[in-house]
Amino acid sequence: MPKNGNKYRIISILAPLLYNYFNKTEKTLLISSTLLIIISFLLFDRNNYLSLFASLIGISSLLLSAKGNPFGQLLMVIFSLMYGIISFTFAYYGEMITYLGMTLPMSVFSSISWIRHPYNKNEVKINRINKIEILLMFLLSLIVTYIFYLILKYLNTNHLFFSMVSITTSFLAVYLSFRRSTYFTLAYACNDLVLIVLWILASIENIQYISVVICFIVFFFNDLYGFVNWKRIERRQNI
Repeated sequence: MPKNGNKYRIISILAPLLYNYFNKTEKTLLISSTLLIIISFLLFDRNNYLSLFASLIGISSLLLSAKGNPFGQLLMVIFSLMYGIISFTFAYYGEMITYLGMTLPMSVFSSISWIRHPYNKNEVKINRINKIEILLMFLLSLIVTYIFYLILKYLNTNHLFFSMVSITTSFLAVYLSFRRSTYFTLAYACNDLVLIVLWILASIENIQYISVVICFIVFFFNDLYGFVNWKRIERRQNI
């Protein structure tokens, strides 16, 4: 490959952002998700623009990832950084540490993995993991969860139980994403449900966090679409 090969590879990943890349379903999801996030921000927040920008970047990340585009994982790096800061404001140290210490670096590795395993110029080649690796993955998730439990208990993290469930589902999601498995979007959908509960609890104390609840409800439906679309891509790639 010529020296400029990687440069043109990155350009090919970014190119869809400048063209008519999404189908009708994806455009509907993008427009409706964006409107819901902006409306909820105007109704319940109006101050935390970091939360608004993070939500909009998150939606873009999910839809690009749903199409197997590596740029979606690069956007997840930015979202993880922003979400970690938002979590810190409500002493959700589990979320902060999870996204800054695990989701963010794993998204970097996922980006590299997706770029290095293309099916075509804008789509990653889907991978299947065997039963042994699945068992190893769940074992690692238990170890990671226990380590985080000790740390978060020491920090007196709010709603510790749900924070621990969030760590487990987040680890499964980032691991499956790195391994290019169809089921990474399903793991993220499970994580969305946990986060909806966490931020509902936060919004009881501060109404502005309702906008974050709406954000993760929107993420949930986008992740479900991502799972459906990855199964479609999987069949097309004939894995």
